[in-house]
Amino acid sequence: MEFTHFDERGKALMVDVTDKNETERCAVAAGKITVSQEVYRAIEEGTVGKGDVLGVATTAGIMGAKRTAELIPMCHILPLTGCRIQFEMDPRECAVYCYCTVKVTGKTGVEMEALTGVSVALLTVYDMCKALDKTMEIGEIYLVRKTGGKSGEVTSSRPDRRPGQDPKDLRGLNLW
Repeated sequence: MEFTHFDERGKALMVDVTDKNETERCAVAAGKITVSQEVYRAIEEGTVGKGDVLGVATTAGIMGAKRTAELIPMCHILPLTGCRIQFEMDPRECAVYCYCTVKVTGKTGVEMEALTGVSVALLTVYDMCKALDKTMEIGEIYLVRKTGGKSGEVTSSRPDRRPGQDPKDLRGLNLW
């Protein structure tokens, strides 16, 4: 496979997608933040001093997905047609899982937008809860699935998925 973000002299460039066909594209990314029991309870009970943590993080994740091209230099500016952030609380792990689904009809994919959406949403959870605990850990951010474009459907084969988690129906979440 060749890298497409370099010209013949090895200089960085934005890929020219002029001649590509528009297709419906969708990407789902996932990630998690592990928190203390105190933070977990505060998020669940809605008692974090800064407000509704998951509500604010939802908005932040959508904003992050929409502004990906401003953050990642070689990303195209895309007119997103849909973006959804969802959270799943896991009391056993004291973790909050985040899923970001992004859709577009265009000439290039939305994987980076989905990954950025998850990242910004989880960073917002951290920011809103850091007064309670600064040892929270954000991690396991990855592309779960993407559809459309030349490569068609791609689904992660991560061996460390949570038990019973199907990438097409993440524990009952309606991602599509």
